[in-house]
Amino acid sequence: MPAILALYASPYGLASHSGQAGQMVVERLLRRSPDTRLLVRHLGVEPLPHIDAAYASALEVPEARRTTADRQALARSEELIAELEATDRLVIATPMHNFTVPSVLKAWIDHVARAHRSFALTPQGKQGLLADRPTYVLVSAGGVVSGDGPRQPDFVTPYLRHVLAVLGIRDVQFHLLEGLVRGPDAVQAAERRAQAWLDEQLPEE
Repeated sequence: MPAILALYASPYGLASHSGQAGQMVVERLLRRSPDTRLLVRHLGVEPLPHIDAAYASALEVPEARRTTADRQALARSEELIAELEATDRLVIATPMHNFTVPSVLKAWIDHVARAHRSFALTPQGKQGLLADRPTYVLVSAGGVVSGDGPRQPDFVTPYLRHVLAVLGIRDVQFHLLEGLVRGPDAVQAAERRAQAWLDEQLPEE
């Protein structure tokens, strides 16, 4: 059975601009494949704990020598990686916080990007151990990050593209909803562009 993992990183959940855009993608995917199983994590509303000393210490212990405490420290990481392994499409809806990903999304990344589990260390560098899958990333930004004129940096797109590739996920499409603090007209224009992008990526069948 096909399955989608949807991650929402805004503290406003589905009421946020990124959350609404992400939900549009999920709904379009479900219409195209009604038997799809959906798994949702509201990272912005129910944040994951950040990496602690127990987790960091457990990573340094070879798997065959890990104690019960080590395995418990890695249990949440195992759960999150297993969710990725069990799904074949990924939707990430996130705001841009201070030019990059919010800490709640970074916490998820820190749990799933794990040497010898989701990526291998090789003489050629890190190589992903997870299957590639279509991935859709919706990013909302109050400022403007594209086009001519003054704009702010975008560290979300290159960072997520790289870290997902480390896991083995390279089929990634991004869409940025920008200028959202510039009033209702700017918001409506961003929403129209998001709809056009969605129709291009996932046309109605």
